[in-house]
Amino acid sequence: MKHRLLLLYSWLVKTVLFFFPDIPLIMRFRGFLYSLGMPSCGSNFQVAHNVTLNSIEGLTVGNNVYLAMGNIIYAHGKAIIGNNVMFGPDCLLTTGNHTFWDGSYRYGVSVEKEVRIKDGCWIAAHCVVLPGAVLPARSVLAAGAVLTMHLQELCEDAIYTGIPAKFIKKRI
Repeated sequence: MKHRLLLLYSWLVKTVLFFFPDIPLIMRFRGFLYSLGMPSCGSNFQVAHNVTLNSIEGLTVGNNVYLAMGNIIYAHGKAIIGNNVMFGPDCLLTTGNHTFWDGSYRYGVSVEKEVRIKDGCWIAAHCVVLPGAVLPARSVLAAGAVLTMHLQELCEDAIYTGIPAKFIKKRI
């Protein structure tokens, strides 16, 4: 029941504030409204228009997080977004995946894995973050990349790109 109420609540926040401009005050207000259904949310959570947050009861957000327009986050499992993280437009983050059962993916059991975006990351436009993925601290996920797995902690301050995302170079 709580899940359904939070889905309805997320839809109401998105619908009621859809036509308001993306200025910091309004985006912080959207973030505040979404944070009421989350287990934990830091200060200055900014959400642009047309962002879809499903299953916010599984989403934990740090301080100074920005979600650009068109982002979709399905936090059916557990998704942890660290401090000072920025998502570019039209990104997808999901914690769940389908399994094959009885000749189809349609009726397979949903498998959920935790997703973690560490502090100081920038996820550029049109990126996809899949279940079980961990983006190391202060890293950049280049535009259009698909993050499919846990990237080693030794690769902090790095740039990742491609499908699937691979280490390109140190950022500093």
